Amino acid sequence: MIAVDTNVLVRLLIQDNQPQAAKAEQLFSQHKIFIADTVILETEWVLRFAYKMTADDIYLGLSQILGLENVFVRDQFAIQQALEWFQTGMDFADAWHLALSQHCEEFTTFDQKLVKRSPNKGITKVSLL
Repeated sequence: MIAVDTNVLVRLLIQDNQPQAAKAEQLFSQHKIFIADTVILETEWVLRFAYKMTADDIYLGLSQILGLENVFVRDQFAIQQALEWFQTGMDFADAWHLALSQHCEEFTTFDQKLVKRSPNKGITKVSLL
C-alpha cells in the first residue's frame, strides 16, 4: 500500500500539470492507495482556496477518488458522513470534526455558526461554550 500526499490528489483531480497527472493516474491504477485524514482535509482546503472550486465540485471529486476500490482511509464511515454534511452546507473541517466525534456525548465549541448548522444531523449534542 502506498500513501499519497495532497499534491498527488490535487494533480489527479485538477489535471493542471499533465506529466504529474499522468504519474498520479498510473500510481492509482497500479497500487493500493492510503489517503491520510490530514491529506483529505488539506486537499479540500487547496481545492477551495487555490482553485476556487465549489463545494459540489469538491464533493464530487473527493467522492470519486474515495470510492475507488483500491483507495483506503482510516475511517471510511466518518469521511463519508463528513462529505455528506459538507454537501449540505457545512464547513468541511467542521463536518469532519463532528463525524469523528460521534462516540462522544457532546461536542463543545465557541463557533456559533457551527452550533446553528449542526442540529438534526444525527450526531452528538453540539453546544456553545
